[in-house]
Amino acid sequence: MNATSQAPDGAAHPQSAASASSTQSAQSTPGRLRSIIGGSAGNVIEWYDFLAYSIFSIYFSKAFFPGGNMTVQLLNAAAIASVGYVVRPLGSWLIGTLADRYGRRLALSLSVAMMSVGSLIIALTPTYATIGIAAPAILVFARLLQGFSMGGEAGTSATYLSEMAPPGRRGFFVGFVQVTVVMGQLLALGLMLLLQRALLTPEQLEAWGWRIPFFIGGLLAVFAMYLRRGIAETDSFIKHGHGGKRSGESLLKVLLRHRREVIWSVGISVGGTVAFYTFTIYLQKYMVNTSGFSRDEATLIATIALLIYMVFQPLYGLLSDVIGRRKVMMIFGFGGTFLTIPIMHALGNTKSFGTAFLLNLAALGILSGFSSIHWLVKSELFPAKVRALGVGLPFAIVTAVMGGTTEFVALRLKASGHEPWFFYYASLCAAISLVTYIVMPETRHSSTIDREAAASHPV
Repeated sequence: MNATSQAPDGAAHPQSAASASSTQSAQSTPGRLRSIIGGSAGNVIEWYDFLAYSIFSIYFSKAFFPGGNMTVQLLNAAAIASVGYVVRPLGSWLIGTLADRYGRRLALSLSVAMMSVGSLIIALTPTYATIGIAAPAILVFARLLQGFSMGGEAGTSATYLSEMAPPGRRGFFVGFVQVTVVMGQLLALGLMLLLQRALLTPEQLEAWGWRIPFFIGGLLAVFAMYLRRGIAETDSFIKHGHGGKRSGESLLKVLLRHRREVIWSVGISVGGTVAFYTFTIYLQKYMVNTSGFSRDEATLIATIALLIYMVFQPLYGLLSDVIGRRKVMMIFGFGGTFLTIPIMHALGNTKSFGTAFLLNLAALGILSGFSSIHWLVKSELFPAKVRALGVGLPFAIVTAVMGGTTEFVALRLKASGHEPWFFYYASLCAAISLVTYIVMPETRHSSTIDREAAASHPV
């Protein structure tokens, strides 16, 4: 017996009994939790793979870019890291389109497969001393694969978890999207600490030990593919998706009909994207290059602060369920605009481990106003037929232009003797987002997810 789903044009279309059964199972509480856990576990591994590049570049930069001082080597590694961000819009467009036409589950499986290949290529690439200029060229190709994968992963996984989360506590559950990002970072940082303090010498890490995290990441991504085979498709996609496929209309044209939501999505992302890569990635290098901490100390400070930051995410998300999304985002808007400069100056001038930790934590507390709920807010703005593309593509463009270049800009300004200019740049970006938060609507009570659910089950 076949079930039916309603297309955007009002026509009924067949839906397989297997899909209907899967959806019904997914909407039960145990089914929701299984799917949320399965989707989240894959996201952890994707972010581990993607962020391991920036975290371990402090060790492998010399292998691909010999000569010059540490800042120049890190600058070259950061330039290739930014390549992964430049290609993210293409990945978001193609994989997001796949997710909106053929399902979230298929798109998520494809993205993690590509991440696995990219990580294994990095792990196996010979050094500059062995194959010359081909080494950084292969590194660029691997980073392109990773960027393409992450471009599709970010919007699709956020869309999937937003659609799976129970109404009324959507902020709390989708707060775990950022938990998976942080867990990916912590896995990479934890592995770095283990290698630094227990298993390898600094010389061994620079010679070959940096390859270990990429081998592990590639294998973990294969495991994530297995996990994602068992997750259910979302009810929102089954009942309200398939827009581009069913109507024959380009999903990009559908997205352009939601120009206002796209503009809001960009504005939401500008400040938070720069702040995220500043406070969670660059601060570790900043504490080494500017504050004068050892690499081991900087890694430990960053790891402890990120552990606490991870706990902030569902709590801020829960707060948004109570007081609204805009008020929580304002925490970042005002804090990022007015406190970034004093925090960065204070951190650059301290030699105290405790003070550096508290400043890291303060920065991450401000950032949480954005990172905990921005995925959810964007998901609540767009309809299901274009949600994955609407959530992912604007964010991927912002990340490519501003997020992926954050370290490069910071290191370039430091190398030119104008490091404080970067602090003002980050503050200005936060101010742009603050203006957006002030003018955009509150989505807690006007979510397209809830409106579509109500339309599917009229009273």
